[in-house]
Amino acid sequence: MATKPTFISLFSGCGGLDAGFIQSGFRCVRAFDIDENAIEVHRLNLGRSAHVVDLAEATAEDLVAGTRPDVVIAGSPCQGFSTAGKRDLNDPRNSLLLHGGRLAVALRPKIFLAENVAGALAGAHRTYWDQLEGMLRNAGYSSTTLRLNAEELGLAQKRSRVILLAWEGHGEPNWKPPSLPSKDLQHALKDVGGLPQHDEDHLLPGSKNFLIANRIKRGQKLTNVRGGEAAVHTWDIPEVFGRTNRAERAALEATMRLRRRDRIRDFGDADPISVNTLKREVGVEAAALVKSLIAKGYIRRVDGGIDLVHTFNGKYKRLDWRNASLTVDTKFGDPRYFLHPSENRGFTVREAARIQGFSDKFLFPGRQKDSFRMIGNAVPPPMGSFLAKTVKAMLS
Repeated sequence: MATKPTFISLFSGCGGLDAGFIQSGFRCVRAFDIDENAIEVHRLNLGRSAHVVDLAEATAEDLVAGTRPDVVIAGSPCQGFSTAGKRDLNDPRNSLLLHGGRLAVALRPKIFLAENVAGALAGAHRTYWDQLEGMLRNAGYSSTTLRLNAEELGLAQKRSRVILLAWEGHGEPNWKPPSLPSKDLQHALKDVGGLPQHDEDHLLPGSKNFLIANRIKRGQKLTNVRGGEAAVHTWDIPEVFGRTNRAERAALEATMRLRRRDRIRDFGDADPISVNTLKREVGVEAAALVKSLIAKGYIRRVDGGIDLVHTFNGKYKRLDWRNASLTVDTKFGDPRYFLHPSENRGFTVREAARIQGFSDKFLFPGRQKDSFRMIGNAVPPPMGSFLAKTVKAMLS
């Protein structure tokens, strides 16, 4: 192809997907997102093609006049689909997946690519994906759904994504699933010291967060609802959460098991239990133990039963140098959610960007909170590059 193929980016964010396309020889005609900070970062790193636009209100005429791009790519918001969130079926952001398709149909590119989290294909939420695919096929496009994992692309991160690829004409894309060996965290963060935006924020010795982090080993997390070597319970950290005796710890361990074993509801993964149920496990002193643990803040009364106070599935997750990272999300810089493998701190902006596959020259000016949000919401550029190469072959 003599000239660079062109693309328009919808819901571009800071430009992770766009960076991959540009690195693979595409020219970005225009990129659009409602987030002013993300557009500022996009312009700083990828040129002046990005614009602040509320795509929920936009029409194709608002975006580009008289120019038909070769490709339209869309990374609509994933929060309503993500299994890490509330998964509200009626989250208004879910409908943006469909609006991206409507804009693409109006722009009439040769190829349309939509990206989102794997949760977009799960349960009732899949109706949005099916509607999008139906809309594109009714407009004369062929389509297929693809799955990608960042580890398969050689990244040090467990990050799954689904791709809806639609193209003019028939046939099938020459889809070659990636098979690169994944990297571990030690490889990904090698020589990161001294780079821009690598500002280490160590926890204050003696603080609550420090005392908790000090008890979490590599590969472990703070959780009261799971057992095993990877689980550290609040009752294992008496200097923060208060002391318990052997009988109280046995009652807490039993409650942890029973709340998942003896189910009442048909949703969630656990239910409150009765004192009588606990009594069968720990003996006649169950009522006295419950009273003591309520006073100490470990047990609470719920719907006529009892349950643990801290029922989150895991915080203060300390990553392991020898493994790939968990998914880099918008909270990746918060030590209450993710801990550095060797130090009592969260991750830096540069470390998060490295794990996502951004170049060390890609900068995220502004507040750290905004930087982590943009990095966590982004498509890893190497994933974008892999998709761009597939698309480019379809255009030739």
